[in-house]
Amino acid sequence: MTTVLITGAGAGLGAAFARGFAAKGCDLILVARDKARLESVAAELRGAFGVACEVLPADLLDARQCAAVADRLADPDRPVDVLVNNAGFGLAAPFPYNPIEDEERMLDLLVKVPLRLTHALLPGLRARRRGAVLNVASVAGLLPTGTYGAAKAWVTAFSESLRVDMEPYGVRVLAVVPGFTRTEFQERAGMDVSALRDAVWLEPEAVVAKALRDLARRRPVSITGRRYQAYALAARHLPRDFVARRMARTRRPPAGSET
Repeated sequence: MTTVLITGAGAGLGAAFARGFAAKGCDLILVARDKARLESVAAELRGAFGVACEVLPADLLDARQCAAVADRLADPDRPVDVLVNNAGFGLAAPFPYNPIEDEERMLDLLVKVPLRLTHALLPGLRARRRGAVLNVASVAGLLPTGTYGAAKAWVTAFSESLRVDMEPYGVRVLAVVPGFTRTEFQERAGMDVSALRDAVWLEPEAVVAKALRDLARRRPVSITGRRYQAYALAARHLPRDFVARRMARTRRPPAGSET
């Protein structure tokens, strides 16, 4: 039986990944800060799919709690076959207007945490010569879009490099690169997305379905929707300075801040 550990599994894409893997008959380990939410998701999946769901509450920005999740991934007696690095958050304001502590927390969760958790799992995957790592990046990482985008660019580059390193061991690595997705992400970050048209939004289930298909096809990157696939293609060819200046226009400083 395949066992999948998913971070940020209490809602949004994480919960959608849990449903997607449960539908394939995989057992799950659900990680997030909110234990009550995890228990609710686990109960739903046990009832709907008859799979085993282990709940592992953890604040991944707490070194001790993150270490506990890493230990679970490295446990040879209870092997984990697939890791989905999904936990994350964003900030509403551009970098110059955020407290540096918030920027560091975001960087730690988007970069250091998946780095550590992936490193904990890889020895077991190499030894068993199978398994997979899915890292949730973002189309924000394809173009100059602030520090969140910079962190997600790292996630994609890390995934593509790791995929080559792990290929001889039969281990698959996929960068999942969604666009605007209907989750709690924007609301939690305090972002005003009221001006966005319905056409730009993706459903979490569509992102997950595309990711699982691309994982099966051993593709390096998964991008859902023709709109965002075209966006990615354009990102490879547009002048970086031109794009950076256009992107900067969309990142307004908070009201009352110095400019």
